[in-house]
Amino acid sequence: MRRIAAFMLLIALSIACSMPAQAQRTTTAENMRRSRNAAKQHQKVLKKMSKKQRKAMKKSAKAQRKAAKKANRSR
Repeated sequence: MRRIAAFMLLIALSIACSMPAQAQRTTTAENMRRSRNAAKQHQKVLKKMSKKQRKAMKKSAKAQRKAAKKANRSR
């Protein structure tokens, strides 16, 4: 089992090292594309988190109103 794993690792490393150096470098277009995708993903996460925060604020406000209403009733 160990021999097979070591052999597979050796094959993977030899393939990775045999790639030309240019293929491993990123071009400006590729870098710009990745940057746009990262920015888009970041905006998506921010939107999702702000939605969760709005929902929590609404829930908190509702609980406060309910507690105030209950306090007014018991007087």
